[in-house]
Amino acid sequence: MPQFSYRARNAQGGLVEGVLNVADRAVAIQQIEQQDCVPIRIEAIATGPQVLDGKAVAAAAAPTQNLKIPHGQLLIFTEQLGHLLQAGMTLDESLGVLEKRLKHPRVQQMTHALHQALVDGRSFSQALRDFPRIFPALYVNMVGAGEASGALPEILTRVVEHLMQTKNLRDRVQQALIYPAFLALAGSALIIIFITFMVPQLTNFMAQTGGTLPLPTRVLVGANHVITGYWWVFVLVVLGGIVGFRAFVRSEEGRLTWDRFRLAIPGYGRIRQHQYYAQFSRTLGTLMENGIPLLRALDLVTEIAGNKYVEAKLRDVRRAVIDGANLSSALAKEKLFPELFTDMMAVGEQTGHFARTMQTIADVYERELDRTVNVISALIPPVIIVLIAVVVGFVVYSILSAVFEMTHSLQARPQ
Repeated sequence: MPQFSYRARNAQGGLVEGVLNVADRAVAIQQIEQQDCVPIRIEAIATGPQVLDGKAVAAAAAPTQNLKIPHGQLLIFTEQLGHLLQAGMTLDESLGVLEKRLKHPRVQQMTHALHQALVDGRSFSQALRDFPRIFPALYVNMVGAGEASGALPEILTRVVEHLMQTKNLRDRVQQALIYPAFLALAGSALIIIFITFMVPQLTNFMAQTGGTLPLPTRVLVGANHVITGYWWVFVLVVLGGIVGFRAFVRSEEGRLTWDRFRLAIPGYGRIRQHQYYAQFSRTLGTLMENGIPLLRALDLVTEIAGNKYVEAKLRDVRRAVIDGANLSSALAKEKLFPELFTDMMAVGEQTGHFARTMQTIADVYERELDRTVNVISALIPPVIIVLIAVVVGFVVYSILSAVFEMTHSLQARPQ
């Protein structure tokens, strides 16, 4: 009969280890749970050549490496798995139920693979690593902490909350910029239509009636000639700029320079900074609440920064923490975060409520982000409208100047 070594956590929170002689892994899980223990790891003991070696396991997991599902489906999967576990079902049973309940084909494929990994004796967090495009390192490490602490249902609930907060933060920023982007696009289209269609009609009419065009009209006509006669030059310049920019940001130094510049762009840089302050503090607080060590938590928040300049600064912060510095003083030295942020963090370190303080900091900067986004999104439309009005006004003035000049020339001609 197959043998399974296991590690579990009992009702008092202590670790229990042993070996079971049972028919399969499902029976092993059942026996462990009958002892009022929560299984953390169950592994089949190698008894012969039928046990897969590392290469076979890697080959079996290879098809899952590129699997990806929508973010909304990940939320549904995590939330429902947490509900089933809270209802008293085992992890093995919960995945079996979700495999039948969730209808999305790729989600079913993922759930089946996770279920099979548990049957094969792997832990849930180990199985999640087979899907790097679905489950980020933050997700996997929080699940691992939940398995080790015996509080996986509660951890999954917090993961859902974190994913939803991150998504809502990103959506608020994107939605606030949709209207200004639409105005800019519509205004550019209007100006191009004026120059490319109305100006040629005006010049043809002036050529038939004679007369000299005023300076504003000649400028407008010149712009028309440039746009209609040399549009291909603009296309080549744009394409060349795109290719050159991509080559620049592919280099380590170029990417670092560009990411640092993005944080300094007026308006946009402030939004990105406040967005990262909120994301950093929320993620770090969530990780620390769930038992992730500080250095590992710093690694995870560095991975999700999305900015090479910030990543480089955080690596310097991590080295300072290893050398014995407090996190707040290390961050203050790098001048990556504002003084209010590091001062509040220092209070959390001194009082022993670091994780709770980080969640409070996240609330503060999410509110600040909302205010910043609202102010900037309110300012951008009138600025764009004024710029469009100036250009359109110049076009109209140029046309009217030509009309008045033509009228004056006709009146001045001898009868």
